[in-house]
Amino acid sequence: MSLRRDAVEVLTAWKAPTPEEEVLRKEFLEHLHAHDDAMFRECVPGHLTATTAVLSHDGSRVLLTLHPKAGMWLPMGGHCEASDVSLAAVALREAAEESGIPGLRLLPGPLALDRHKVWCHPPYSWHLDVEYAAVAPEGAEAVISEESLDLRWFPVDGIPSLSDEATRRLARRGRAALVA
Repeated sequence: MSLRRDAVEVLTAWKAPTPEEEVLRKEFLEHLHAHDDAMFRECVPGHLTATTAVLSHDGSRVLLTLHPKAGMWLPMGGHCEASDVSLAAVALREAAEESGIPGLRLLPGPLALDRHKVWCHPPYSWHLDVEYAAVAPEGAEAVISEESLDLRWFPVDGIPSLSDEATRRLARRGRAALVA
């Protein structure tokens, strides 16, 4: 199965928890149908990406990266690659690469959708972000990668102000999915 076909199937089956995310779900599907390269950075108006909130083993904390371009504390995430077979695989790969934590367990998802401006194609383009959560093994230690200025664990209910509501929402949904 192709990555693009996986994305269509995932988004078609996903039940949006809010009216705003239902609008995004439909927009993401329209984008996939309109652009053969919708999964990749080369797609100029925007492209699908995958983000993962990495949670501690008990779901009380979330690991965030101080993103060098955005200057904010954000979850792990990034672009699809030609070798990726699914959005879930992209989410898990990006989380492992950016956190340095082996043995992450991806929770069933996606948990949220978000669209935000980025600078992949000046003056800007869009990330059509499909968001997941993963659980780190007990005692996991993060290792800062070259894609991050810093990595820190924060309480799910104590994410710093230098973040955004999408990050807070994803962390809360991840915690709820873990304890459900």
